Amino acid sequence: MALAVLDCAHFAAGECRSCTWLGRAYDDQVAAKEASARALVDAPGMRWLPPVTSPPAGFRNKAKMVVAGTAATPTLGILGPDGAGVDLRDCALHTPGIVAALPVLAELVRRADLTPYDVASASPVRQRGELKHLLVTESPDGELMVRLVVRSTAIEARVRKHLPWLRASLPAVRVVTLNVQPEHRAVLEGDREVVLTDDDTLPMRLGAVALHLRPRSFFQTNTPVATALYAEAAQWVAAIGPRRVVDLYCGVGGFALHLVAPGRRVSGIEISADAVASAERSRAEAGLPSAAVDFVAGDATAPEHAGLLAEADLVVVNPPRRGLGTDLARRLEETGAAHLLYSSCNPETLARDLADLVSYRPVRGRLFDMFPQTGHAEVLVLLERTAQRSE
Repeated sequence: MALAVLDCAHFAAGECRSCTWLGRAYDDQVAAKEASARALVDAPGMRWLPPVTSPPAGFRNKAKMVVAGTAATPTLGILGPDGAGVDLRDCALHTPGIVAALPVLAELVRRADLTPYDVASASPVRQRGELKHLLVTESPDGELMVRLVVRSTAIEARVRKHLPWLRASLPAVRVVTLNVQPEHRAVLEGDREVVLTDDDTLPMRLGAVALHLRPRSFFQTNTPVATALYAEAAQWVAAIGPRRVVDLYCGVGGFALHLVAPGRRVSGIEISADAVASAERSRAEAGLPSAAVDFVAGDATAPEHAGLLAEADLVVVNPPRRGLGTDLARRLEETGAAHLLYSSCNPETLARDLADLVSYRPVRGRLFDMFPQTGHAEVLVLLERTAQRSE
C-alpha cells in the first residue's frame, strides 16, 4: 500500500511550491526516482540494490530562511510573488530541533531590533534593512549552528548583546555567526564570516566519525541518509580492498574518513581551505595519522593532482550537480585506477559522465533518497575498469 501523501497547508494554499512532488505518495516518489536512475545509468550485468529511503518529513538538517516583514513582526521563510514574506517556521521538512528553534530566532530578531533587508530597495543609496537570511543547521546530537546573513556588520553589537539571552533560551546553540553579503542580488551568503561564539564548528557525528562543519562547509541535508551513504561506500570499498584511494571533491572528509582501513592510504582533495581544515580536525579527533589519510586544498580538476591520481587504485568522486565534465573524465580515463566510486546528486549528469568514461562500466548502484518530496535523489555507483589505458 502506498504511504499517505504529506499534508502541508502552505502547499495547499499555493504559498510554497518548493516541494514539487508533495502531491505524490512517498513510496511512489522513490519508485519513480529509481526507475529514472536505472533508465539513465543501467548497464548489462549491473546490480541495483534496493533504494535507501528517508523519513518523508522531519529530515532536513538545514533551514535556509529569508527574513522579511519588520523587526517587530518578522517572517522566516520565502518571499511570495509580490515580494512579501511567507512564514514557514512550521515547515514539515525540517528536523524537530530546527522547528523548535525558529520561533526563538524570530524573537531574537525582535529583541535585537534586526530590521529585515528590503529587497525592493535596489540602489545602494536606497538599500534599507540589514538582515537577509537565517541559516540554521542541526547536528545528530541536537546542537545548532545559527548564521545570520547580513548586509553589513552594523548590527553586530546588537546581536552580541543578546547572545546570552539566545543561549539561555536555546541551549542547543553551539555556533553563531554573521555572514556578510553586501550585494543586492540573489546570493544566499557572502565570503566573510564573523564568528560570535567560542566554538566555530558543528560536529556531525555519523557512527564512529564526527565531521566538523564550519559555517560555509557543505554537508548533505539529510543526516540519516548521509550516514547510510557513507556506510554503503565503506562496505563496497572493503569488498574491493584498494590500497590507495583518492577522494576528489572530498569536502569535510565524509567519504575519505569513512574509507580509512589498515594497509590503505586515503588522500582527499578539496578546493575549500576551510573544509580541509575541518577534515584535518576530524582526522585528529579520530586519532588517525596523516600517513593513513591526508587532505590537500586545491582544485580537483587541476593538472597538478595528476600524480595522486596516477597512484590510485580507487578514485572517489562526489561532484556538484554539473558533474565531472569532459576534461576531468578524460583525466580519470588516463589513470590506472581499477575502480571509480561515483556519488551523484544528478543522475542526468552522471549518465553524461559515464558516456565519457569509456574504459569503465557500472557494476553496482543504489539510490539514496536524500531529498524526499522533490524529484532529486543521490545515486551511488561503483565502476570497474574494463580496458587498459593507452600509453
